[in-house]
Amino acid sequence: MTKSNVEFQAREIRPEDASTLFPDLKAEDFRMLHEGEVSQMDEVYEVESFWRDLHLRLRKHKGAMISLYVIVILIIMAIIGPLTSPYSYKEQIAKHESMAPRIPVIEKIGIFTGKETIQGRRGPIELDQYSKIPDGDKTYHYFGTDVLGRDIYTRTWMGTRISLYIALLAVLVDVLFGLSFGMISGFYGGRVDMVMQRILEVINGIPSLVVVTLMILILKPGLLSITVAIALTGWIGMARMARAEMLKMKNREFVLAARSLGARPITLMYREILPNIFSKILIMSMFSIPNAIFMEAFLAFIGIGIPMPMASLGSLINENFKSLTAHPYMIIPPVLVLALLMLGFNLLADGLRDALDPSMKEL
Repeated sequence: MTKSNVEFQAREIRPEDASTLFPDLKAEDFRMLHEGEVSQMDEVYEVESFWRDLHLRLRKHKGAMISLYVIVILIIMAIIGPLTSPYSYKEQIAKHESMAPRIPVIEKIGIFTGKETIQGRRGPIELDQYSKIPDGDKTYHYFGTDVLGRDIYTRTWMGTRISLYIALLAVLVDVLFGLSFGMISGFYGGRVDMVMQRILEVINGIPSLVVVTLMILILKPGLLSITVAIALTGWIGMARMARAEMLKMKNREFVLAARSLGARPITLMYREILPNIFSKILIMSMFSIPNAIFMEAFLAFIGIGIPMPMASLGSLINENFKSLTAHPYMIIPPVLVLALLMLGFNLLADGLRDALDPSMKEL
């Protein structure tokens, strides 16, 4: 290439010079590069904290938000519900047996009036148990009473307290036992991991029902035996998840950098690795809550759970199941509250999983 050609290529060609340089072309055949185009500008996003980002993403999940509101309402009612009732959860009132629900103000519109219709031999019979007792016009049982004259409203919310206690216990056991066990096993590996995993397999091989039965034989039947049973077997799933995440994260560059700077193992586990797996721990904990609640309700339903007269949702269902055909209102409140609790925690956990999943984030 000659010097004149280099100068010709390097020189900027203007449209008005086109006719001189290229006789066969006209000036209107040329235009400036990117003429009339709008330049693209980078969009700057405000840096948001982890919790604010979680809140904004969770708000987009309608099912999770509705479930969160339902759970909050149930927690509030479990706290204040027994305080708003003049009856105790274990109080048996004579002549108050099998009373239908009666709620003030609402009874004026024709529902929850305290009357019930049962099927007799000669046809339907309408009963009003409130008219058979003194001061019946001033007596109210919001959810009715059972066959022993105990207020179902008070007993339902007392049972909800026990279910929420089981939920809190499941989270604490997961975090305190399962998380630490799994992280230590995965971090050290080798013989430590082999021994700890064999212990985990032995514990997992024993059915939870057998563990609860043994606890009832050793301890007195009650909340303590269920607490010990959950503490012994409820953390296995969390331990396995924490170990898997630890094996994946312990050889990352930021962990090796911290190790090279002299960080101790406990610092590496709880300050470097734990924040990076916190989202999965939170999701796993939320999914373990419905399982623990169902376990307590199942044990109470088969008769090896909370002893009488203490009430739990499972024991209420067990007690009132026999009166299902004659007095269905007795079993509806505990079944409904139990279903809302389990469904609410499941949907909330599902919403948290979507909000915390990195693949769901927009680029």
